[in-house]
Amino acid sequence: MRSVNPGIDTEAIITRFYPAGSVTRNLLLRHGELVGRKAIEILDRSPWIDADREFVVQAAVFHDIGIGRTRCPELGCTGTLPYVCHGVEGRAILDELGLGRHGLVCERHVGVGISADQAMRRRLPLPARDMLPLSVEERLICYADKFFSKTDNGRHEKTIDEIIAGLTRYEAEYADRFLTLHRLFNRNPVDAAGFAGNLSMHGKTQS
Repeated sequence: MRSVNPGIDTEAIITRFYPAGSVTRNLLLRHGELVGRKAIEILDRSPWIDADREFVVQAAVFHDIGIGRTRCPELGCTGTLPYVCHGVEGRAILDELGLGRHGLVCERHVGVGISADQAMRRRLPLPARDMLPLSVEERLICYADKFFSKTDNGRHEKTIDEIIAGLTRYEAEYADRFLTLHRLFNRNPVDAAGFAGNLSMHGKTQS
């Protein structure tokens, strides 16, 4: 698939918001590299998935760009907002740069996606709208992201059991969504036709 945003200098954009040498910048670039690599590995073993690979790599770097506006000292973030807001803040940043499609990845990867009902029920400081991954690229980043923690700088790739345990501590619905993505991205090749159809039903989200 041809990329709709070829040639974006992701590192330069990250550096506009996080100075060279800063803890947060280094974490974002390292984490983004790991998530992008994991997503591409999935595509390499699943040739029936029609995805914009260049966009996936770009979005992997950008998906946490909003963390600097949140309060998370262990990641070098000295903002004022709760960490759960980093997705919508990342979307706001990228929307201002004309990267609306990338911004949707930011907003929709948090917590394996957050529904309007969840946000209201848990009284999260988020917009009253569904923020669930829809396009194949959004779902790939959302899935691949869960294998790596920024706090250990990617030294450990989590197992499925570790991911499920961690998500369940927040809400069982997150774990259920992750398992749905896990089944989608780990289909037997004989099921490829049905898998591709499942993805295409949701279409591709544009900026």
